[in-house]
Amino acid sequence: MAITATENDGVSLITDKISYDLVETDVEIITSGRRRIPAHSGVLASASPVLTNIIEKPRKSHGGSLKRVIKILGVPCDAVSVFIRFLYSPSLTDKEMENYGIHLLALSHVYMVTHLKQKCTKGVGERVTVENVVDVLQLARLCDAPGLCLKCMRLIHSKFKTVEQTEGWKFLQEHDPFLELDILQFIDDAELRKKRRRRHRREQNLYMQLSEAMECIEHICTEGCTLVGPSSNLDNNKSTSKVKTGPCSAFSTCYGLQLLIRHFAVCKKRVDGKGCLRCKRMIQLLRLHSSICDQSESCRVPLCRQFKKRGENDKKMVEDTKWNVLVRRVASAKAMSSLSQSKKKKSEVLFKEEAEDFIRIRKMKFF
Repeated sequence: MAITATENDGVSLITDKISYDLVETDVEIITSGRRRIPAHSGVLASASPVLTNIIEKPRKSHGGSLKRVIKILGVPCDAVSVFIRFLYSPSLTDKEMENYGIHLLALSHVYMVTHLKQKCTKGVGERVTVENVVDVLQLARLCDAPGLCLKCMRLIHSKFKTVEQTEGWKFLQEHDPFLELDILQFIDDAELRKKRRRRHRREQNLYMQLSEAMECIEHICTEGCTLVGPSSNLDNNKSTSKVKTGPCSAFSTCYGLQLLIRHFAVCKKRVDGKGCLRCKRMIQLLRLHSSICDQSESCRVPLCRQFKKRGENDKKMVEDTKWNVLVRRVASAKAMSSLSQSKKKKSEVLFKEEAEDFIRIRKMKFF
């Protein structure tokens, strides 16, 4: 479908099945520049329910003419021409969107042309800049375009210092303080959400570190990770050797825990009751392990059974809400870590098997 302007500001309309050049126009669109655009009531009514209501009203003659007159004022004449053409042929060029996108968004909202409104919302959103973002935001609120409003709000938040210097923001401060308040509230909420996300990430990292520490404690106490690091260790007689093929998977954590355990074993401040921060930290780690461990009878981690029994007898320890939350989250992080490691191992095994199969097939072809 297409529409072209004639010398008398008329239009020539062509569809696949009907040539509207052969059908007399019965509607005239009057624009702000007194331009008259002839159109067909059937096309307008089928595209817009608002235009349908206007067309169905009782007809009045204007200067002896039986044509119905519809005034579309307040926007440029060319924008109205593009709007009417879209009702005949639903397509827009990039140049038309660049020049008249804001006006077409307003027209599509007023006359309830949904398809055009969707196109304009997307097109205007792609072309919004720091200079016009305040104007676009005001229009988006009037035209009930929440997606475009959100995009403008995010742009203002990210470039607020630059937006503050624009004429649009200064005009907004003087004439629309409620919208200014909404923008400032959105920026404040966005900053709070950012802080909450950062705090959540820090907490998750802490839980993952504690989960790794729990695994290292079990690893040290059950397997005896005395060869922390990538180097090998041979005994003095060299008759037997205990070689570590690679570094510990949690090298820094495992090494730090070993130093902490050694200090805990020989610290005199802990024995004398004077108190030692490093020993208190070790006791908290052992208690945390005891709270998570489900095999306390066979567990080889020191003080595991003692903390279990103490926790069952001490009501204050059981009712410690913060501690219980910490235990649950560390246990959850440990479960997620083990699940991801098992998936990684499975993928490595599958990759190794596929590589072996590929090598085997190549050898068969070669021979």
